[in-house]
Amino acid sequence: MSRNILPKGSGQMKNNKMKWLITGGCGFIGRNLVKNLVEEDGHFIRIIDNLSVGTRKDLSGVCDFVETDSSSLDSTAQIKTELIVADILDADLTVKAAEGIDVIIHLAANTGVAPSVENPRLDCENNVYGTLNLLEAARINQTSRFVFASSGAPVGECEPPIHEEIPPHPVSPYGASKLSGEGYCSAYFHTFGIDTVCLRFGNVYGPLSSHKDSVVAKFIKNIMEGKPLEIYGDGTQTRDFIFTDDLIQAIRLSVQTDNIGGEIFQIATSTETTVSELAEKLIETYKKIQKDQNIQIIHSSRRKGDVKRNFSDTSKASRILNWQAEISLADGLRKTIKWFGEFEKD
Repeated sequence: MSRNILPKGSGQMKNNKMKWLITGGCGFIGRNLVKNLVEEDGHFIRIIDNLSVGTRKDLSGVCDFVETDSSSLDSTAQIKTELIVADILDADLTVKAAEGIDVIIHLAANTGVAPSVENPRLDCENNVYGTLNLLEAARINQTSRFVFASSGAPVGECEPPIHEEIPPHPVSPYGASKLSGEGYCSAYFHTFGIDTVCLRFGNVYGPLSSHKDSVVAKFIKNIMEGKPLEIYGDGTQTRDFIFTDDLIQAIRLSVQTDNIGGEIFQIATSTETTVSELAEKLIETYKKIQKDQNIQIIHSSRRKGDVKRNFSDTSKASRILNWQAEISLADGLRKTIKWFGEFEKD
């Protein structure tokens, strides 16, 4: 069911004060979203996280929270943020956690191409069965909105920019598992009337990414540790790098905008950047802070499952969600480097 003909800004805005269930809320994107929400009064936030990446300490850095379990959940309690340490593969737990919830933001996943190549079965179990569990929780509890974190990986190799109408042909197990999640979201919208929205994130970077192994965070950590920047292949592969503040705004709008059930949106910057260009920009920005820093670049073999070119056409998100990325790569890298420097001092 396509709604691409909707004019820009045509969606009606929902009540901003809602009850949120965020899976993977202790992770990089999850904590940025929680931080954004707790700055407003009135939200109730419930987090499911198995602490495989993020920690209680990480979460405490952005909010005060109460840790509970499935036997004592109460979305009417006078608390703002609640953490459940559990796994999304626990189907009964996800159903219980979604009781009384207005919107589910499903971020928890086995992320990245390389881990999926190394262990395809684990990738499938977490990303397919985990997503199905959350969709079932939404169906059983009649949750009004379900937002699924996807990526450009389902599309696979194509002539960019990537847009929502390109037939998907994933080249990695990660892309296949995310495509399955998109397919289940479509099915639960058409069959059960769950307002599902799939957001295909670009390469997200920014503050709170100390646990990430994606290219921006990895490069910054390597620089700070005096290690060379390792580029897989010749460095001409391209990506679309989006700063976390822009991404969080897209998530908020995907919750607040009506008449977008069953839709997929590319959420990126519509800018193509090679990995070599990224490394050069990062080195240039870092040297403005540490002028005597000697930073080397080395090349190794191209990784299996990586696509050659990847950037997005975000015109649909602009037209329907009234959203577009606003933070340039230069500004985003500067803010991210600054955060890492402050993080290392703590």
